[in-house]
Amino acid sequence: MAATQTAYGVVSLGDRLAEAEDDRGYVRLREDLDIGAFGASGIYQRKAGEPIIREHHEAGPGGDRHEELFVVVQGSATFTVDGEEVEAPQGTAIFVRDPGVMRGAVATADDTMIVAAGGPRDHAYRLTPAASAHGFWDAYRAKDYGAALEATKRGLESYPGNAYLLYNVACMESLLGNDEAALTALADSVSQWELYKDQAREDDDFVSLRDDPRFIELVG
Repeated sequence: MAATQTAYGVVSLGDRLAEAEDDRGYVRLREDLDIGAFGASGIYQRKAGEPIIREHHEAGPGGDRHEELFVVVQGSATFTVDGEEVEAPQGTAIFVRDPGVMRGAVATADDTMIVAAGGPRDHAYRLTPAASAHGFWDAYRAKDYGAALEATKRGLESYPGNAYLLYNVACMESLLGNDEAALTALADSVSQWELYKDQAREDDDFVSLRDDPRFIELVG
């Protein structure tokens, strides 16, 4: 059911799960309900034993140092937060205060759903660099690399010089055969966030550049 366009909004998570075609996916509550004060989404996993919350932290260049709240609204999960496992049956709320702490979760029941909400403590909510490139992942999965590149460039209008966005610019330019542009963007990205060197070495988006001495030097 779509969100109602009134003074309030309503989304049925159960309906969205029933309609979903993939084993794991999102209900984009922030977008669907036009939430401006914080980020929010529903995440579902149909299969027990599979990841529902990908391991991540909120202190990298794609984020905005969000605190995160996770609520298990259906099913159950095992969270790993800062190396510690936390069993989370239906009705459990887990709050991760430190943006730099790694967190993730595996579903322990079929058709598990978690609602996640987040925002920064020290300033007003804004779209993260990753979210500012709206449409990037849909275009990427459709192999429309030109549209994905445009999405990253829109993000750079809000976050000039951001390492996450520049990394994805480099990926798309590489896939489009624009080697010089790819190398320039990658150089700017890894100069800010060295961990992208490790990622780039294994990233199939750069397969056409693997033997280029300039690429080897950048990620070495």
